Amino acid sequence: MASKHLNNASSSLWQDPPIQAVIFDMDGVLIDSEPIYFEIEKSSFQHLGATVEETEHHTYVGVTLESMFQQVMDKHKLDHVMEEVLAFHKDNVMKVMQDHKELQAFDHVEQWIEWLSASGIKLAVASSSPRSLIELILERTGLRRFFTVMVSGEEVAHGKPAPDIFLHAASLLQVEPQHCVVIEDSRNGVRAAKLAGMRCIGHQNPGSGNQDLSEADMIVDHYAELLELRDSFHIGVRL
Repeated sequence: MASKHLNNASSSLWQDPPIQAVIFDMDGVLIDSEPIYFEIEKSSFQHLGATVEETEHHTYVGVTLESMFQQVMDKHKLDHVMEEVLAFHKDNVMKVMQDHKELQAFDHVEQWIEWLSASGIKLAVASSSPRSLIELILERTGLRRFFTVMVSGEEVAHGKPAPDIFLHAASLLQVEPQHCVVIEDSRNGVRAAKLAGMRCIGHQNPGSGNQDLSEADMIVDHYAELLELRDSFHIGVRL
């Protein structure tokens, strides 16, 4: 069961094996983008001829675009060519994100990443979003310089909640799964991290629908909570 007691020294998150890498989901974890995506996806659903209620929409957080649109088309009995659907939606997303004024990193996330980097922790982004969008958003928010590894949902056979994306990120980082911590905001993402054999911090985000993150080792609402833990971390790559 996840814990919000940040000073709980017995938490499995802070015990051996030592942490050597932190893998971040992007949307709803590094940046508060989910409300923006919801509006874009809503317009894409309408373009397909589907009216998707908010409750249903939240169930798609953390899955690949192809999986989301396939589920929508199946549920609403729509017949479209997937390649055309994805092309329309991706073009729409890139246009909106290119100039969106509200696209920014969460408060304190840059300080948290800077501390991890200075402590020798390897960093990666593993997101269901297309790689072109990952690169655009990280550049626009000034976070790109921190990440040597970025993995897109397009690069793995199975999307979240399958563990593929996190295992691939760990492989590129050359870090064993048991030495990795994942930060996620979706139920699918948390489950993927646990199936990968990694520890997980759940980032409770209202913009993602306040999803059930109870499988995570710890749940936080803000990065300021993680920054408060710095004094309890072991020196070097040991958290």
